[in-house]
Amino acid sequence: MQVQAPRSSAGRARVVYVMKTLSIDMRLAGPGDAAAIADAHRNAWTHAYSGIIPYRALTRMIERRGESWWRKATRGPATILVAEVAGVVAGYASLGYNRARALPHEGEIYELYLRPEYQGIGLGYQLFHEARRMLKSLGCNGMVVWCLEDSEIAANFFRSNGGVDAVEGMEDFDDVHLKKLGFVWN
Repeated sequence: MQVQAPRSSAGRARVVYVMKTLSIDMRLAGPGDAAAIADAHRNAWTHAYSGIIPYRALTRMIERRGESWWRKATRGPATILVAEVAGVVAGYASLGYNRARALPHEGEIYELYLRPEYQGIGLGYQLFHEARRMLKSLGCNGMVVWCLEDSEIAANFFRSNGGVDAVEGMEDFDDVHLKKLGFVWN
């Protein structure tokens, strides 16, 4: 922030820059975070999937995951991390053991989403690496992350973080069939 300061002894105008410290925390989510995660989820999913997943299917999926759903999820078997910027939940990641038993990778990041206004500044990278660290601390060797093929931003993010799109699958949304990619890390 730029502020006007008193003139110097020589009578010249001075401009002083004041910098504030911005706190960024990666932490485990608790039941008290449910409303904030639900809001981040709604914003992130609307931004990520509008035009990819049919409107009605996307709306149903978002509405199903309100505050009470997230409150239960924070107590469930998956680990949920939140990225908090200056006290605001900017995004979240959920992770745990790999659900695709045919893959040798033991861990999985089920979801990783940021509010649109927090994308592109390195926060996703930090959240992703904290989720990977958490999976390693659970004893998981290797991991997988799934994303829709048509979600180019997500696919490019995982590729840029060392993921190899090694497997494919399909997801059905109403009458629309979309290919998903499984990115793996050993």
